[in-house]
Amino acid sequence: MKVLLDECLDQRIAAAIQGHEVKTAPEMGWAGFKNGQLLTVAQTEFDVFVTVDRNLPYQQNLPKYTIAIVVLRAKSNRLADLQKLVSALLETLPSAPMGKATIVGD
Repeated sequence: MKVLLDECLDQRIAAAIQGHEVKTAPEMGWAGFKNGQLLTVAQTEFDVFVTVDRNLPYQQNLPKYTIAIVVLRAKSNRLADLQKLVSALLETLPSAPMGKATIVGD
């Protein structure tokens, strides 16, 4: 799967997401994009968008997008806390539905 990481995630987490093609929003030249604009462009090239933005599901009309959204709920955005969620994230990626937010973590 092609996975896009939001710019608010530590980009080093990409190395832990084994078996998938992972890019970050800054790598794609999309740093600073608002969520709606980011989802619009991301859906043309990616299968899944991963973020820690807990408000995104409430701020966007997710069913209009053809991309799955995974929201990581960790204690913090620190790499050590995010890495604890990697195995659950890897289990979730294949079944994450398009146009909906799937929560991984607490």
